[in-house]
Amino acid sequence: MKKKEEEIKYIKNGKRLDGRKLDELRKIKIEAGILDRADGSAYLEWGQNKVIAAVYGPREALPKHIQNPYRALVNYHYRMATFSVPDRKSPKPGRREIEISKVSGEALESAIFLERFPNTTIDVFVEILDSNAGTRVAALTAASVALVDAGIPMKDLVSAVGVGKAGGEIILDLNKEEEDAPDAVDIPIAVMPRNGEIVLLQMDGLLTAEEWQKAIKLAERGIKQVYGIQKEALRKKFIEAEKKEKK
Repeated sequence: MKKKEEEIKYIKNGKRLDGRKLDELRKIKIEAGILDRADGSAYLEWGQNKVIAAVYGPREALPKHIQNPYRALVNYHYRMATFSVPDRKSPKPGRREIEISKVSGEALESAIFLERFPNTTIDVFVEILDSNAGTRVAALTAASVALVDAGIPMKDLVSAVGVGKAGGEIILDLNKEEEDAPDAVDIPIAVMPRNGEIVLLQMDGLLTAEEWQKAIKLAERGIKQVYGIQKEALRKKFIEAEKKEKK
């Protein structure tokens, strides 16, 4: 009976509370090259989420004792603005931000040709201006575009999406209401789409083997869409830059 009530609450006639289908992403908008003083940058809107990413480097790693003579270091800084959530957040980085910074930086390291830039750092700063679930995947998606905008050689873009469970159904791109469902399961996943390599995978909750297979297939479809939006944002930026040069 409880499960039935949850299904009615979160899913009605195959639609979610915000009107989306079970396999539908929130609206995504990405713009590359928005900050003149950064080596690369991107602005992303993903539903209510608003993210700005800036990349600096590669530049000499200082102090020198942190330098690696074989590869660059990636410093990924994920921060949520104090005004990004309903209750004002402390400006001090919390445990969640530190954890997301670590795993997201490791995800990007998998995609960058780090060996080409020994003794340097690549600094990636991501600020969440407005938040409504899925900020870590939105941030990674924006950061990947910013890295390409900076001209840093990569094996592929990193494309990310959230998938999970709410109201008894496996759904794509959970919003905040769905993340708070009694049976909620949240799975952020990031992939290099060209070779299918998973560079980030976390799961908050439990799924059956059948639910897991369904979730992964749904994530693959979502990532394909995100990848296309990323490439289109970069294509638009470089076409516009080329037009300016010709003038």
